[in-house]
Amino acid sequence: MIFPQEYKHVGVTHIHPDEDSKEPIYFLTHYMLVEKCNGNKWLYQVEHSGEGLLRKAESVELLAKPANIVSFQEKLNIKDRSLLIQKAVELCKNSITTVIFTGIDKHVTFVHEPDPSAILELEILDIAPPYPSWLTDVMRRLETSGIFGDLTITFKENTIDLTQYSGPDTVFPCSSSGLEGKCLDTDVIEKPGSLLVGCEISRSLFESRFPGLEYEFISLCPFTSDIVRPTGPFIARCCRAENAGRLPSMVFLAQPCTGVPPNLMWQI
Repeated sequence: MIFPQEYKHVGVTHIHPDEDSKEPIYFLTHYMLVEKCNGNKWLYQVEHSGEGLLRKAESVELLAKPANIVSFQEKLNIKDRSLLIQKAVELCKNSITTVIFTGIDKHVTFVHEPDPSAILELEILDIAPPYPSWLTDVMRRLETSGIFGDLTITFKENTIDLTQYSGPDTVFPCSSSGLEGKCLDTDVIEKPGSLLVGCEISRSLFESRFPGLEYEFISLCPFTSDIVRPTGPFIARCCRAENAGRLPSMVFLAQPCTGVPPNLMWQI
């Protein structure tokens, strides 16, 4: 797949290389889209040399001819790389190898021989209530804003509904959830045999407050849980400082259940 990292690397011209081989090339231009008055388009990869803003073209390689090119009619946010790859995959059939996109600001880019495997799918691990779940709602609103456009990522949701564990003998970490049961921040647990639903911090807090009290535990930590099983890289809320690295973050991205500390953090 060829997908320029920046639209400024794509030059648009009406002069075909065969018509004027001495025409200088702008220093940022690595790809040249030739548009003729009859609507035909050619796409070339350009190598140039020299100094300054205008440089000498050393080689021009044809990537796609008019029969291989289609233009996407709707103007899109061309910084949204995942979206453009997905649209190009839909259109590249039979002899079509290249899709030209025009941005809302009329800048132009393209995707040549699109590869959907270049898109990283991140799983949003979250719990409910509230509805919609907090982290999922935040991530979807950020996604809509276009902030993730350059990262070539998409999201899928994995939300655990905690109402399935509600009951008089269930202990949840926090009363703000509004779930039926007891809560570590408001209640004193005296009866053995409670079901604690939470993360490793919840477990440590329970054992610190009620030492020696027997209980059952359902872990919501994706590294230890039997009910939360991410299938790939994921993003989740975590208040453990060692998971946040040097960023004061409540959100981390990690690989599923490997025991390896997260290697990329986002502060939300």
